[in-house]
Amino acid sequence: MRSAADLPAALATTYRADLNMLVGRWGYQPAVGLLPDIYQDMKQQALSTGCRFWLQDIRRREFNDPEITRWLLTEFFPDMSQLLGGRLAVAYLTSPALLLTIMTGPGFLPPSAYDNQPFGIAFFGDEGECINWLREQQRRGAQY
Repeated sequence: MRSAADLPAALATTYRADLNMLVGRWGYQPAVGLLPDIYQDMKQQALSTGCRFWLQDIRRREFNDPEITRWLLTEFFPDMSQLLGGRLAVAYLTSPALLLTIMTGPGFLPPSAYDNQPFGIAFFGDEGECINWLREQQRRGAQY
């Protein structure tokens, strides 16, 4: 099995200091087994910037693996919130087809369902909506 280091970058991350947002753009749908290593790279970028506001452009991804989703929601996101010292906010920019699949899936929860969690997530089909939601999370940051 090839490692994440052997493949072209599946995720390109950029810290936008002007917005205080960490932007991750997925180039393709990597094998599920590579995702934890890719997320560890994102973790290092987030820790180096101290950024708790993430825009994840997953328009080139085709599906969300249920096990990875479970891991993100129960381990990775809560751990990142603790490591970053505050509530983590993740806005996902998706393709129309993936957005429909996610929002009609059995495990989908609206953003308000995460109000009492150490992280919040939301899904959008427009990058401007992602940025607006993240800016609102930044404004609300003092409440968490």
